[in-house]
Amino acid sequence: MDTTVLLIITGTITLIIGVVTGKLIFTKASKKDVEEAELKAKAILKEAELRAETIKKEKQLEAKEKFVQLKADFDNDILERNKKIAESEVRAKQKEQSVNQREAAFNQKENSVDKLIKEQETIKDSLNRQIKENEVIKENLNKQIEIVNQKKVQFEKHEEEHLKRLEAVAGLTAEQAKAQLIESMRAAAHTQGLTIQQEIIEDAKLKANKEARKIVIQSIQRTAAEVTIENTVSVFNLDSDEIKGQIIGREGRNIRALEAATGVDLIVDDTPEAIVLSSFDPLRREVARLSLSRLIADGRIHPARIEEVVEKTRKQLEDQVLEIGERTVIELGIHGLHKELVRMVGRMSFRSSYGQNLLMHSRETANLCGIMAAELGLNPKLAKRAGLLHDIGKVPDEETELSHALLGAKLAEKYGENPAIVNAIGAHHDEMEMLFVISPIIQACDAISGARPGARREIMQQYLQRIKDLEALAQTYKGVEKAYAIQAGRELRVIVEADKVTDSDSDKLSFEIAQQIQTEMTYPGQIKVTVIREKRAVNIAR
Repeated sequence: MDTTVLLIITGTITLIIGVVTGKLIFTKASKKDVEEAELKAKAILKEAELRAETIKKEKQLEAKEKFVQLKADFDNDILERNKKIAESEVRAKQKEQSVNQREAAFNQKENSVDKLIKEQETIKDSLNRQIKENEVIKENLNKQIEIVNQKKVQFEKHEEEHLKRLEAVAGLTAEQAKAQLIESMRAAAHTQGLTIQQEIIEDAKLKANKEARKIVIQSIQRTAAEVTIENTVSVFNLDSDEIKGQIIGREGRNIRALEAATGVDLIVDDTPEAIVLSSFDPLRREVARLSLSRLIADGRIHPARIEEVVEKTRKQLEDQVLEIGERTVIELGIHGLHKELVRMVGRMSFRSSYGQNLLMHSRETANLCGIMAAELGLNPKLAKRAGLLHDIGKVPDEETELSHALLGAKLAEKYGENPAIVNAIGAHHDEMEMLFVISPIIQACDAISGARPGARREIMQQYLQRIKDLEALAQTYKGVEKAYAIQAGRELRVIVEADKVTDSDSDKLSFEIAQQIQTEMTYPGQIKVTVIREKRAVNIAR
């Protein structure tokens, strides 16, 4: 029992001690929490004060900005109102000035109306006076007319009596005498008129022949031009003979490719540092010369490169032809010429007529026509234009059966030239009727330019025509791609399309062309016909 009591007492004391200890601990912890809460409250309060200060400053700035904005808007409104007021004042002043001006004008008009009324009254008074004077004059005139009529009646009576006396003396009536007199005067006038007409005609013929010779001589003297003769060969100079081997190529493949691409015969002989280019066509010779020059400068000479360079040179030569034409028309003062006609004028530089350079002949003819037309009081610009274009039928893009005069007239009409120019071109060889005054001038100037000593060579033109006919004959056969007459017409080189002509067909084609040449053409010596068939297989790797 003592033990139980002791345990109870011990438990009670322990409980009391625990309660007191717990209370102390709780009090201590509560005090700490209170301190921490106070610290947090102070921090929150401080932060709230800072934030409130920041918000206050922001609101103050916003208020200031709003005030500045409102003030600016107010100032703008004031300025706008002042501006409108000023404009209103200006308009009011302008209206006032306008009203004053109108009032002044009205006053002026009123004054002028008063003056006009006074002037009209004055004029009315003067008119009344004139009317009275005219009435007096009219009365006087009527009296004078009566007197004249009386005298006229008396004169007619005297004239009738005089005619009766004359008829009695002459034995003729007045009408018969009048008819005889008119007939005699008519016969005399007719005879005299014929005499005067014959004298005028004879005098005109003498003066016309003299004046025509004078105009022609003056025109020739004022357009004295150099005489140039076109040849069929060009000499290409080399820096050294070592390049000849490169031009010829292995087994002659380079020179064959160049001849096939240009249609020009290349003569590589013992002439030092020179290659002769032979062809009847100056355009082909120029293409060959320029191509050879570029190939030598480039250093890469092989068949593929040769074909590429020749094609590029042909295109560039077309641009050069157009440039020559444009320069020519500018120098002659001709404007508004169609581009195709300008190109044809440029092509004349590479053509010849009976050995005479066609462009120089056309320029000379144009200058002669301009001078003659000016001397005769005609339009020199129109005549000069017709003179330049009179031979464009010699440089067509395609060969036709028409003569060059008729073809030239057709081309001029196609490209919108003046009918007078069209007629002058077509009639300069009497193949059309001359309908305009400038047509005989063009014909005369063409003859003057061609008749200069040494200007033309008939044999050269015949040779060139024979070469053209030779190539045209070969082109008529099916499968022929190109045909070139080389070696001064002693060889005809025919290039055929490999997919249309077989090897056996090539032999047959060569024989047929040779037989046709022998049958239809006249030529000295013999002509070698060479048919070339080359098969190319081309693929592209991509």
